[in-house]
Amino acid sequence: MTTTHLAVLVPLLPFLGAAAGLLLGRTAPGFVRPLAVLPPLASLVLAALVAADQGGGRAIDAHTELTPTGSVPIELALHIDGFAALVAILVAFVASCVQIYSTGYLRDDPRYPSYAALVSLFTSAMLLVVYSGDLIVLLVGWEVMGICSYFLVGHYWETPEARAASLKAFLVTKLGDVPFLIGLFALGTDAGSFRITRILGAVTSGGLHHPTVIALLLLAGVAGKSAQFPLHTWLPDAMAGPTPVSALIHAATMVAAGVYFIARLLPVFEASRATMVVLAVMAAVTMAGSALAALAQDDIKRVLAYSTIGQLGYMTGALAVGDRGAAVFHLLSHGAFKALLFLAAGVIIHAAGTNSLAAMSRMRGLRDRVPDAYWTMTVALLALAAIPPFSGFFSKESVLGAAEHVATGNTDHAPAAAGWTVLVAGLLTALLTAAYAIRLWLLAFRGRGAEAPDHGRQPLTMNAVLWVLAVPSLAFGGLAYRALPGWFDGRDLTPTLLTSVLGTGLALVGGLLTYGAWQRTSALAARVPMGAVAAHPETYAGLVEAETIAGHEPAYGDVAAAPDPADPGRLLLGPLYRHAAAGFHLDAVYSALFVRPVQAGASLVRFLDREVVDTYVRGAAALPRLLGAGVRRAQTGNVQTYVSALLAGTVVLAVAVVLVATGA
Repeated sequence: MTTTHLAVLVPLLPFLGAAAGLLLGRTAPGFVRPLAVLPPLASLVLAALVAADQGGGRAIDAHTELTPTGSVPIELALHIDGFAALVAILVAFVASCVQIYSTGYLRDDPRYPSYAALVSLFTSAMLLVVYSGDLIVLLVGWEVMGICSYFLVGHYWETPEARAASLKAFLVTKLGDVPFLIGLFALGTDAGSFRITRILGAVTSGGLHHPTVIALLLLAGVAGKSAQFPLHTWLPDAMAGPTPVSALIHAATMVAAGVYFIARLLPVFEASRATMVVLAVMAAVTMAGSALAALAQDDIKRVLAYSTIGQLGYMTGALAVGDRGAAVFHLLSHGAFKALLFLAAGVIIHAAGTNSLAAMSRMRGLRDRVPDAYWTMTVALLALAAIPPFSGFFSKESVLGAAEHVATGNTDHAPAAAGWTVLVAGLLTALLTAAYAIRLWLLAFRGRGAEAPDHGRQPLTMNAVLWVLAVPSLAFGGLAYRALPGWFDGRDLTPTLLTSVLGTGLALVGGLLTYGAWQRTSALAARVPMGAVAAHPETYAGLVEAETIAGHEPAYGDVAAAPDPADPGRLLLGPLYRHAAAGFHLDAVYSALFVRPVQAGASLVRFLDREVVDTYVRGAAALPRLLGAGVRRAQTGNVQTYVSALLAGTVVLAVAVVLVATGA
């Protein structure tokens, strides 16, 4: 069997597993779990074989015309370079971990068969995006992921939060997909083909006539799919879905697709320097804004959601300075530790006896109850905070190093303005990332909230997956930064001294500031008897905020027991806390600018339809109805009436004839 055949099987096996799982879910439930776990594991093995054969060398290309179009052909094509080979391994690896983990996490869920099938279909769609050599075929996988996310985010459809979140995720990503589709058609028309290799050849030869317009249209779709400002608001709300789905979406599918798309077509974006600046500004705003929002969230999954948005901002920042190697390096590193973070959060949520959400302010005593989650999440948070020697340090520093090279004029892949924008925002985000990572660790494992009932030890499959993911979170970066350049563009990924010192120093400062703020708020919280704060957390939070901001000691009175009020984020952000917790009110802005005008327009259309159009329709029907009623009155069935009418008519006719004759 050739490498091409193996590559075809990589996305095909999860698709077949999904189809079989849906068909056998009711009739043969014993096959559901094997059909969920074995196909992604087989795809992982095959993806590793494909990567070993590709070896970072010449890309593997194969194609066949799918259908004659009469103009730009659509082809079923594979294009597997070093980027595609490694990203496919990441996707299959994380999907396998999620499926194994889900067998324990959702073991009592009656809708597990459909859930597992959708996860397999999700995986297949992402693998299709990764391996596809034709943009139209890539678009198929792109859109299938969108509908899978709709169903999976809304898995708990009984809750209004899940229904609203799934609809919001679908609509916001579709908002970006409309210009994305237009951009794909424009790109194919300009290049004369949808084949990626031919498009890149057209860019090299200067064959693109409208690079800025095309790149900006494509960028809108990427912003929606990869949750970049201003189309990022759907991702925090998507936490209403099952936690393993969050791990899959955030670590290896959906949001990674946009970053991977730009990396694959980076020369198209580099053809427009204006687009590179726009991309840099988008990345900078995304990084800093999401990090501030993460520092003010209470739900553990929303913290991780904003964290994903910020880390994706690092990746798009690397692309904005023309270094797709650094972007994909961080994509691979982030995939491991972010999957670990979400799945460890799932263990915490499972221990609390819920299925979806967990407020950190209500956590207490979790370190001893979930030791596997405690130790593995500690590793993942250190990787997220980019503390050496954990994997996130090396991949994040490759991004900052690339930005420094562009900012100082050592490369001309992007404007210097893009380099400075990404560098400054990246350093600021390094400080904020360490701050919210330490805050999460303190509140989750050393909090003073009311202790939830102990639901026993978690299933072995869940804890085992955590330790499997902890290995790359710890060791991947240190091993990969030397080996990956050969798989990518050959650019050096070694951390530079200046950005390493600045980035790590700022991360340590952020962590220490957070720890100091937590000690201060904990000292205040210790004055309030436990069991007296949970009933009125808003009141107590206001008292703590008043003391920490105004500098005076409040009178606590009879404030009753709350979840952990010792939130260092409130002290660190001060007046900004309330706005950051609400995501800087972007949802309210979008509601005022778009939702309400659309609703008002819909109300106007409904009024016109009911009061104007329907009036004309009713009027058009009323006249024939009246005429019919008049004719019906004449049809009485009485012979005398008919004869009388005939005689009257005859008389009238005779009189008329006489009058006419007399007048003549």
